[in-house]
Amino acid sequence: MITRLDAPQKVTGQAAYGADHHFPGMAYGYVVLSTIAHGEIEAVDTRAATSAPGVLGVYSPFDPLELRTPSLPIFGETWVPLQDKEVTYYGQPIGFVVAETFEQARDAAMLVEVSYRELPALTSLEEGLASAEDAPSARDGSPSTLEILADDVESFEDALAASPVVVEATYTTATQNHAAMEPHSAVAVWEDGTMTVYSGNQGANLQAAELAGALELAPEAVHAVNPFVGGAFGGKGRTSAPAFLAAAASRALGRPVKAALTREQVFTATAGRAATVQKMTLGAEPDGTLVALRHDSWCSTDTERSFVEPTSHGTSREWYATRNLALSQKMVPLNIPPTTFMRAPGEAPGSFALESAMDELAVALGMDPIDLRLRNNSTAPPGKDLQWSSKHLDECFRVGAERFGWAHRSPDGHTDGDWLVGLGTATAMFPALRFPATVGVTLLADETAEVATSGADPGTGLLTVLSLVGGESLDISPERITPKLGDSALPPGGMSGGSTATASAGTAIMIAAAKVIDDLLAAASAPGAPFDGEEVTYADGRVHGDRESMTYGEVLRALGRPSISANGSSAPGEELTKHSFSSFGAQFCEVRVHRWTREARVSRMLGVFDAGRVINEKAARSQLMGGMIWGVSAALHEGLEIEANGRLANGDFAGYLLPVNADIPEVDVHFVQYPDTLHNAVGAKGLGEIGTVGMAAAVANAVYNATGIRVRDIPITIEALLD
Repeated sequence: MITRLDAPQKVTGQAAYGADHHFPGMAYGYVVLSTIAHGEIEAVDTRAATSAPGVLGVYSPFDPLELRTPSLPIFGETWVPLQDKEVTYYGQPIGFVVAETFEQARDAAMLVEVSYRELPALTSLEEGLASAEDAPSARDGSPSTLEILADDVESFEDALAASPVVVEATYTTATQNHAAMEPHSAVAVWEDGTMTVYSGNQGANLQAAELAGALELAPEAVHAVNPFVGGAFGGKGRTSAPAFLAAAASRALGRPVKAALTREQVFTATAGRAATVQKMTLGAEPDGTLVALRHDSWCSTDTERSFVEPTSHGTSREWYATRNLALSQKMVPLNIPPTTFMRAPGEAPGSFALESAMDELAVALGMDPIDLRLRNNSTAPPGKDLQWSSKHLDECFRVGAERFGWAHRSPDGHTDGDWLVGLGTATAMFPALRFPATVGVTLLADETAEVATSGADPGTGLLTVLSLVGGESLDISPERITPKLGDSALPPGGMSGGSTATASAGTAIMIAAAKVIDDLLAAASAPGAPFDGEEVTYADGRVHGDRESMTYGEVLRALGRPSISANGSSAPGEELTKHSFSSFGAQFCEVRVHRWTREARVSRMLGVFDAGRVINEKAARSQLMGGMIWGVSAALHEGLEIEANGRLANGDFAGYLLPVNADIPEVDVHFVQYPDTLHNAVGAKGLGEIGTVGMAAAVANAVYNATGIRVRDIPITIEALLD
């Protein structure tokens, strides 16, 4: 049984990532970053750098590389470095040095002298709240401010006033960086009018399109390759600064160019998750029935307003049944690095506020937190007539409570020597989505088959999914499938993100397989073919006629054909008018807080998930474990500290805290499997993102259960737990 096709290459070091590619005559680029948060570049003195040993070129806004701003329908405009003199954040790429070796490029970059006209910078979300702006429309087109009221209610305030129990609190989440193991990098080769770029990204055809637009080349003149991606999480959805610069420099110099960000540069020269401030107001009946829910959210964004973290619309818009709902989403433009998608964008920070508030409401009601959630379990998003296509959240909580021993939980926690021990829980939801995708399926005369698409496998296991779904669709062993990914020359596979890859590519595989089988049967029964004039069928990798059967390879060899191919395309469609779609889960956590040192440690974790059909259980379990660990990281470790001048105080792995093995106990993952064929033909709903959702709140809720201290800001620090 196939479990992970790429594992042998990765664990033996044979997997070639973007920066692992080498070519004769290759030069090396080093990115120069700004040292102010806001202002204009007045001058760049490159004389010392230009005359340094091995230097081939020094580029700046005064001597830029030939690039333009590309625009794609899925992304809009993409920022390209060195195109103007404006500086909007500390650590912005403003120069590029290319030399014969990396060390020469790095050392010469230190010789570049930049003069600025510095302007006042706003770098604090708290200080910027007064200047907040309305966010753009939400994912479903809803306005940033949204109100749904019961028929007999005139205003949300009236609904709140009529609520016997009211809980109101403000929660904050920190700025985060994706911090993928593989830094953003690229190797670019310009040859015979064609640009080939090797760079880890989340969609080869999308990167090729962005590069073609930036270089003003025909789409067919750009080839993007990303066979392996060392982590992405949304941070490699757009083309990176090293890829743009390496490509333009390769064309300018006529030789291959490699560029890679240093670990420190990754924290500023890429994009990250926004910080948020979220005010929750819940009104309920004494039995826990929600009467009113208000979620007001503010998030940081860069001055270009690149991305808005949809915290209120991503959670409170859909999670619970309530008669009255009020949402607002505002953004605060700051002089900080760009913000972008990060694993469970919106839902991850939004769930911390919503699920913490639900826990506070349960305490105020003297009610079990699970009972409160299930009492308000929604059959459809509030204000919408489209019911969930499949929802088994109640089973997730029931199974999880039994496996975790929730019945033994005390409202006041318990002690174990000097440790205060508490249990917490939270709901997890993430929308089930699909992106447009095309997959090519080829039957070969040697009895094997190829399944190919340009998408990416940033560690999610998509390569293996192609084999499993391909084998199932062609009715042959998955071992006979050769999956191909990460090459823009292959059929356009879209972006591997949003927990969409399996549903998107898998559905396209099924369509392509049906087409190629139909074409095979038509060829097999054509005049002069082995089954001339017969009624033929296909099963078990064989063509069956009236009297005999042949393998598809035998048929192709008899026809003198090496192969037969077909493409299948899939995209969201009519199903969106019939149902609402989401994956669901229940998160459980046990936390131990030391009585004297106030150190908090997670000692047990369990996630039970309803994410449709699971194609590869080992990879699925790994994805969910990784997401749950990320939730612990957000709760207890992770947060960028931005100084007043815009500099990151902890922009490296020495200061940016991440959990290590000693911080994470055994993680238990359980699936409640109900294939959702209303969403897509494969039945999978997506599970890459949902593992993160709710876990930070479960940790904070467990901390409260252990200590009686309600922490509303993450990451949770020792200072927050001092009596």
